[in-house]
Amino acid sequence: MAAKKSGGCGLLVLVVVAGLLGFGYYKSKHDSSAAPPSGADTGGGSGRYVALGDSYTSAPHTGKRAGTPAGCDRSDNNYPHVVSAKVKPAQFADVSCSGATTADLTSAQSTQSGTNPPQLDAVTSATTLVTLGIGGNDVGFIELAPSCVTSHAGGAPCRTRLTTGGHDQLADRIDTAASRVGAVLDRIHDKAPKARVIVVGYPTVLPNGDGCWPSLPIGSGDVAYLRDELDKLNDALADQAKDHDAGFADTAAASKGHDVCTSSGTRWVEGLVPTSPAAALHPNARGEDGMADVVESLVGS
Repeated sequence: MAAKKSGGCGLLVLVVVAGLLGFGYYKSKHDSSAAPPSGADTGGGSGRYVALGDSYTSAPHTGKRAGTPAGCDRSDNNYPHVVSAKVKPAQFADVSCSGATTADLTSAQSTQSGTNPPQLDAVTSATTLVTLGIGGNDVGFIELAPSCVTSHAGGAPCRTRLTTGGHDQLADRIDTAASRVGAVLDRIHDKAPKARVIVVGYPTVLPNGDGCWPSLPIGSGDVAYLRDELDKLNDALADQAKDHDAGFADTAAASKGHDVCTSSGTRWVEGLVPTSPAAALHPNARGEDGMADVVESLVGS
């Protein structure tokens, strides 16, 4: 979406930060990935790999559009495609979709161009590998955009509003999202009892320190607050994976030092104006390759 020239700067800031918060940008405290319990083998011309997830999985604009509907913005070089090309399963289905929540795993998702069937429909009894990258949109970060954008480098309007009275509203949302992910993992095991299941965490987006205001128009107080909340979400996803017989791909640890505030040749996640093919504030091809390496290391473990 292009902003109008009159007042366009403010509108652009709101749009891009809404995109940042809505699609889920998360950093984990975990130092390493956890391998999934053993299951049927996938690779070398055997097995069926199904990829489920949101826009961090579908990776809009990093490559050629893959699959339908067009509104899911799946790229042919996202981490599921990279993993599939290396592992070489007999069958591969990437049904990830931009904007997806856990509800879209069991219900059809309407997009601006077509409807994506329930993602879990792709998981069959013949499935031997499932990757799941979901949960950020369940937290509902998009509504935070107007209150997080600030003209003050040291501001923290989101933290002030969301922790009033000593109660952290985001923490409650994260707990709810985590429990939904746990329920989804149970559904996957019911549908595909032979499958190895890997929950894919969100890569590092916000750096340590104060951030890079005004390039990222979030004050240092909210950078710290959101960084902690994003840690909590990845921690919760890792815990759900452990409790529901799944592995956890810690992409946050692998992507440290590759956040939105780093140089164009280093970052895994693009900034407000992408310098590599990708949606604004989404993983680029370098980031998807890095995420694929983490996932692939668990597939044969």
